[in-house]
Order: sequence, then C-alpha cells, then structure tokens
Amino acid sequence: MNHRTIAFLLLLATPLFAQEPSADRVKKHIEKLASDNMKGRGTGSRENAKAAAYIARQFRKYGLKPLGEDGFYQPFTAKVRRVVVPDSLRKAANVIGFLDNGAAQTIVIGAHYDHLGMGTQGSSLASNPQGQIHNGADDNASGVAGLLELAQYYAKNSEKEPYNFLFMAFGAEELGLQGSRYFLNHPTLPLDRLNFMVCMDMIGRYNPERGVGIGGYGTADAWPEVFQGVTAGVKFFTDRAGNGGSDNAAFYAKQIPVLFFHTGGHPDYHKPGDDPEKIDAKAEEEILRLEIKLIDNALKLPKMKFTPVQ
Repeated sequence: MNHRTIAFLLLLATPLFAQEPSADRVKKHIEKLASDNMKGRGTGSRENAKAAAYIARQFRKYGLKPLGEDGFYQPFTAKVRRVVVPDSLRKAANVIGFLDNGAAQTIVIGAHYDHLGMGTQGSSLASNPQGQIHNGADDNASGVAGLLELAQYYAKNSEKEPYNFLFMAFGAEELGLQGSRYFLNHPTLPLDRLNFMVCMDMIGRYNPERGVGIGGYGTADAWPEVFQGVTAGVKFFTDRAGNGGSDNAAFYAKQIPVLFFHTGGHPDYHKPGDDPEKIDAKAEEEILRLEIKLIDNALKLPKMKFTPVQ
C-alpha cells in the first residue's frame, strides 16, 4: 500500500473520528465563548450577539437547517427586572438548528449561552461586581460546548436516527429562563412533536467525589429503561425532579420529559472567577459520551409519556 492510498484512507476515516466528542474542541469552544473579549455575554450586549453568531456558524458548518424566525435566530425582547443600569429592555435571541431525519417526533438538546456580562444586570454574587467581567466559562460556555459537540455528533452520524433533533442555544436564561419560555410560547416546531428535552447547564467543573447530577429521572415512564445498564467514564447519579435548575424547567412546565445535566456548584458561581482554565474538558468529554449513550437508548423507544414529579 503506497503513501497516497494510506493518505486517502485516512481522509475517508477522518469524519468518523471527528464526530466523537473531543476534549480539545470542548476547550476551544469554551475559550472562545468565555474569553475576556466576550465581556461576559450579557444579554443585549454586542458580545452576546457575537456568541450567538459563533453558535450559528457552527450549526451552519454541521449542515443543520435554520429553524428560527430569522435564519438560525429567534429574536425576542428580554426584560431585566434587577438591573444596575437603566435599560430594562434588551434585544436577545435563541439560536435554533434542526436536524431533519424525516421523523414524526423530535428530541430537543439545549443550553443557554448568555451570562452576567460586566456585573450590571444583577445576579452576581461578587461583593463589587460592577465593571468586572463575569466570563461564565462553566455557566454556561461549558453547556454550549456540549450542545455543539452533540450537534456535530448527530449531524455527522452516518446512520439516520428514528427521531429528528432540535439543537437550541437559549438567550436570557440568567434573566429568568426568558429564551426557553419565549420559544415554548412561540414554537418554530409544534410542541406535540417534541419527545423530550436534554439540558446542559454547568457541566465543566466535574468533582469525582460528587459526580455529575442528572435531573428529570422522574419526568417520563421510560427513563429507568433508558438508564438500565449504562456505565460511563464519570460518576453520575439521578434525581427525579425536572422543574428546577435551568431551561429544562420551562419544558417541564409544558409537560415535556426532561433530563438536566449539571456538575454542581462551586465558589466561582456567578462570580468573575468562573474562567476557562478551571474547566475539566476531559471530564466534560466523558459526560457527553454518557449523554450519547442515554440518547441512543432513548432512540430505540417510542415517544415518552410525561409523568409529573410530586
């Protein structure tokens, strides 16, 4: 076999390997979204719009279909209730990409991309937040990196799955789940076509003693079957509740089954110290591999039946 043949075979094989979750790409996405140049991605800021554009570019590169109201974007106006500066209305947008497998039902995978900006929109836990960049590497550049990795994985998968996928980066989550609630009140895909929703919020600071928490285990009758026999390169545990934590709560309120992935709180939560160098990208890669196992198990089952959690 000559070197040209070997190079050609490697070229053919590259997409197969490239679709797997990658710690290097996770790190790259987080460093882009949570750099000081992004100034904390505060809702309504120029940098928040740049983050949305970055996500849209990735969706386009993966070959996803735009399913916003303006290409990949679903614009809306966010209201700021606790604010240090006087502008109480800000432009925001969800970024929505659709993987159309010709199926009747769709799985939603989501993460919010906004954070606290320069500490002037409220919610910071720093003693003097104004003027300080809140990078939000874990909250929630880590979740967006996971969203992009899963979008690439399923978009580049050689096999067509029996469900469609709706990949959504939500705006204005830090202001009260406003992006996800806006989508659910103005859906670009009928809600009765949604099977379940997977939410990632703060999956970048894995603690091996705690493990990754997976909420929403009680929101569908099928989740125990989905989890049966699943092992992972990270420790994990389940929680039945589905109505807290992040944008998953908005979907739960619409009686859509959810799973919510979260590596837990830390001293840098909602503070300027939530920086990219503190992210455990290798552990996040393993969390994403766990998510793929669970999603793939769910792909084998009929549409889930929502069950409320008491």
